[in-house]
Amino acid sequence: MIAGSAMGGRLAGLDVLDLVFQAGWLVQLVLLLLLGFSIVSWALIVTKWRELRRATQDSEAFLEVYQDGSLDAAYEAGRAYDRSPLSAIFVAGYAELHRMAKLSGTRAGRDLSDSQLQALDQHVRWAASREVLRLERGLNFLATTGSSTPFIGLFGTVVGIIGAFEGIGRAGSASLAVVAPGIAEALIATAVGLLAAIPATIFYNHFVGEMRQVTATLDLFVADLGSDFRRVTGPAEESARAASG
Repeated sequence: MIAGSAMGGRLAGLDVLDLVFQAGWLVQLVLLLLLGFSIVSWALIVTKWRELRRATQDSEAFLEVYQDGSLDAAYEAGRAYDRSPLSAIFVAGYAELHRMAKLSGTRAGRDLSDSQLQALDQHVRWAASREVLRLERGLNFLATTGSSTPFIGLFGTVVGIIGAFEGIGRAGSASLAVVAPGIAEALIATAVGLLAAIPATIFYNHFVGEMRQVTATLDLFVADLGSDFRRVTGPAEESARAASG
């Protein structure tokens, strides 16, 4: 009775770090892996949050200049607001426009052929795809963290419980004082796995929702940019019809 009370008192005095240090090497390896997932995912969450917020701010500032109608002014604004995906798309298209103008020997890309206009549209679409991929960078890791870390933690728990039952067999007793430390060590792995998975899943879903809005905005901007480029680069009669339309 006295021994059981002493064992219970020792168990009650254990904190989480004590349980981790007393766990088996395989459970400790699982916990270290989960800790790495958690650290990297939180770093990605903070980075992606700031990146999307700055992209939104720069895009709003760039659109104010772009909607004034001057492509040259929009180009200067695009170089200044370089964190905006809209400005990156515009700068890429504007640079390609002037490259075509230089090759064709026309002023500001005037009188470009249909094939050149199609190539310009394709260049703009490629620039939009690159921006989407840039903004989506890191989301796959958050999805992997959210889906895999609970199972990694569960694996650590299973290993820990196996070790606990081995301890019961060696001690020849199944009292709570013998079983509880091993079970507590095992369950820590599941808890750490959930702590890594829950924020990763929440913020992954949040960022995916924001990326849907960004993608829709990029699609609209690419369509408007293509119309504006055709207005200023097509043959004179087509430009007049585009302006009147």
